[in-house]
Amino acid sequence: MQPAFSVIFLTVLIGAGQGLFLALFACELGGFGAAAAERLILAQGGALAVFLSALGLLASFFHLGRPERAWRAATMWRTSWLSREVIVLPLFIAVCAGWALGHAWGAAGTRILGVAAVIVCLGLFVCTAMIYASLKFLQEWASPLTVVNYLTIGCASGTTLAAAFASFVAPAWVPALTISASVLTLVALATRVASLLRNARLKPRSSIQSAIGVRHPVVRQRAQGFMGGSYATREFFHGRSVQLLRSIKWFFLVAGFLLPAALLAAFEPSRGVLLLAVVVQFTGLIAERWFFFAQANHPQNLYYQTIS
Repeated sequence: MQPAFSVIFLTVLIGAGQGLFLALFACELGGFGAAAAERLILAQGGALAVFLSALGLLASFFHLGRPERAWRAATMWRTSWLSREVIVLPLFIAVCAGWALGHAWGAAGTRILGVAAVIVCLGLFVCTAMIYASLKFLQEWASPLTVVNYLTIGCASGTTLAAAFASFVAPAWVPALTISASVLTLVALATRVASLLRNARLKPRSSIQSAIGVRHPVVRQRAQGFMGGSYATREFFHGRSVQLLRSIKWFFLVAGFLLPAALLAAFEPSRGVLLLAVVVQFTGLIAERWFFFAQANHPQNLYYQTIS
């Protein structure tokens, strides 16, 4: 498929926002937030999670041909995972914002709001991932590992961001968050490698012979029937070489997972090391999400990929 950077930034940003909120709420459940100053820190972190999620929502508008009709995307919620995501994402932003404001105002019941936000957050992970995992004709996406990858990668990037955030405002929580981020990053690496190994064993279910109904073992295509490109040749194939794809794969495995895990595992990582881990990991995850979309081989590419 042709990767759209608006969708890449959408999924990376909201995943990090969701992971950041889950890390902050885990801190609250662990006893952080009893003092007024600590509640303010949770409010600030919640505001950052809301900002990242809203920024991802804004990025999604650049993928729309008619942004003024974006509201119509929510009308098919009974059958469309995209419609469900369109509903659940603003809901998560709203509940997370309420949780943050509750801490800012010193209100009671923030844990109840937090539990509600966790439920919506997990639902958002499922909705976003199922947009792709539900497409049976794209074998690279049609797997439970797609949902698992979205969840683990979001939690890993969000917890890494939480550790960097804590290094400025709550140093006492840095060691626990750093260890958690390192473990989650390695778990995300394991699940992503599992999906890569699975995809490497896939074989196309169709062929040129089955597409045109000819059973002859040798069928050679000489032309695609028109001289110029089309929507099919532009949108369903990335046009990059196999060598570039392989390079990007190794880059995101190192930059998105291995190097951040190594930085986080450093003895008492400094504020600068944590910020570096965030920057490196986000860069790697943008490459990972580009690869995720590019690797999906649409069945029509059996026809257009080699000819175009």
